[in-house]
Amino acid sequence: MAITILKLGSRGAAVKELQKLLKLYPDGIFGPNTEEVVKKFQLENGLTPDGKVGPATMAKLLSNRTMLKKSKRRITEIIVHCTATPEGRPHTVDDIRRWHKQQGWSDIGYHYLVYLDGTVHEGRDVNLIGAHCNGHNANSIGVCYVGGSDSNGNAKDTRTQEQKEGLVRLLRELRELYPSAKIYGHRNFSNKSCPSFDAAQEYKTI
Repeated sequence: MAITILKLGSRGAAVKELQKLLKLYPDGIFGPNTEEVVKKFQLENGLTPDGKVGPATMAKLLSNRTMLKKSKRRITEIIVHCTATPEGRPHTVDDIRRWHKQQGWSDIGYHYLVYLDGTVHEGRDVNLIGAHCNGHNANSIGVCYVGGSDSNGNAKDTRTQEQKEGLVRLLRELRELYPSAKIYGHRNFSNKSCPSFDAAQEYKTI
């Protein structure tokens, strides 16, 4: 049986599914923008950047899906944070969980943590109310990236390129799950610099 290759000019349901995997608007038309995003994905994943989606590219796309769980809570806000730890210092969900428990919390306060390499890791179960933003926990999802300060503890946008891309992928998936939710930074609700950049402005088109 012939294997369908999706490429510039392809149309239909298969292209729509591809575009959803790429976090693009699924219009079902494989145009120049879709081709450009495919090439970028291929480059980032060690594939030949020919802009054509065959078995190897599709397999990689499917394996990269985060497959987020949808909360049973009514989610109206997605709030972005930083760990406020020094640039380049790796920390894990277990690290943050330990710190938060030492403060008397039941678990890590965030629902998702983005590591320095851009990978997304689950924290507190999304069905449980987080502990990340006073007055906004009940109906929000807490997203945090590792970093956010310089070596002296001053606020600094330390996101690696991988973290920037990981955050965008995560936030796009969350917006698919919660289409009426708005994206904010912790700074929008607190007298803090967290997450050390203007998340509401940067992600306003997601």
